[in-house]
Amino acid sequence: MPPSPAPPSAPPSPPRRRRPSVRTGPYARLFAAPGTAAFTAGGLLARLPMGMFTVSTVLMIAATRGSYALAGAVTATGLAATAVVAPLTARLVDRLGQARVAVPAVLLAVAAHLLLALCVRTGAPDWTLFACYAATATAPNLGGMARARWAHLHAGDAALRHTANSFEQAADELCFMSGPVLATFLCVALFPEAGTLTAAALLLGGTLLFAAQRRTEPPLARPGAARGPAPLRRPGMPALLVTFLATGAVFGALEVVTVAFADERGRPGLAGAVLGLQAAGSCVAGLLYGLLRPAAALRRRFAVCVTAMAGLMTLPLLAAGAGGLAALAPALLVAGMATAPTMATGMGIVQATVSGDRLNEGMTLAVTALLGGIACGAASGGWAAEHLGGAWGYTVPAVAATLAAATAVPWLSSTGWTRGSSRGAA
Repeated sequence: MPPSPAPPSAPPSPPRRRRPSVRTGPYARLFAAPGTAAFTAGGLLARLPMGMFTVSTVLMIAATRGSYALAGAVTATGLAATAVVAPLTARLVDRLGQARVAVPAVLLAVAAHLLLALCVRTGAPDWTLFACYAATATAPNLGGMARARWAHLHAGDAALRHTANSFEQAADELCFMSGPVLATFLCVALFPEAGTLTAAALLLGGTLLFAAQRRTEPPLARPGAARGPAPLRRPGMPALLVTFLATGAVFGALEVVTVAFADERGRPGLAGAVLGLQAAGSCVAGLLYGLLRPAAALRRRFAVCVTAMAGLMTLPLLAAGAGGLAALAPALLVAGMATAPTMATGMGIVQATVSGDRLNEGMTLAVTALLGGIACGAASGGWAAEHLGGAWGYTVPAVAATLAAATAVPWLSSTGWTRGSSRGAA
């Protein structure tokens, strides 16, 4: 019997194609962790009022009391109170947790803002305005708490921490760029208190959303565990805070001098747009800086950034003297491109210098130094604009940026700026 034919063999299966690997960008990897988008959204909502409250308060008081001097004194009082209260609030955040401190702190701040609007509306005595605005200093530092969350989520990845700091600095620039525009529109188009009321609602809603994201909140230190040294006792922190102070003076002087320069040329309405270009340049530069994978140590990068800021801040002085507003606008756009990388790298050094259980306190000290610098820069810029006039007011931000570089570079070189830290960030 003949053997039965062998069954036909199945056709060979085609070789399986290997799916090409998709290389995700730094920002995609940054937000891959669960809960990051939610706390970022809450943080952005709560930080937008940073650029709204001062402008809203000035416009509200000036429109109802007819005094810019009173409005400026009230906001200066609030800034001084913030310099004292903010580090204490941050210290409580490190000890008790973000949600436990941020929610009652923001409730007090929002109540003070609402009471301020009520006092302005009802014609209460001037001293009540100072008291109310000083009480708003309990508002938590959402930017510092967001950076602390990123530092916790990506504790072992220095590259992603760099991207996170760059993103947060760009977010700050976006808030400072759009906040004053929104506040001005609300106060002028609706009623004088509209800017303050809207900012208070955004601050409350954003902080509650941020605090609700408990799974991304950094854990507290074990009860009874020894705490790290106070941030001001860490080597290099005083010099770093002086650098932040001088950098803040750059921001404060640019704002006042640009408003005065535009008004001197009969175009005061263009001041906001021209300043917006400076913030836009900083915002874009911050986002692009976050895409880089820098190989140099943090201290070396900071030295490069602060030196570049000192050089670029001469551009507004030259442009204002040569071509007026038409030349000033692109000069501010370019000059702003050094500020966000400088701030992002500086915050990275704070994270590498301060112990983890005092991180919020350390970053709040940096922000407080920045705010103090803004106040000093605004006062110096106002004096220069009034007594020197013309383009000479732009000598103030140029000198402040040079002072920042003169403070930072010798300190960095003395510490050995190519030397890393135990946490791999410096």
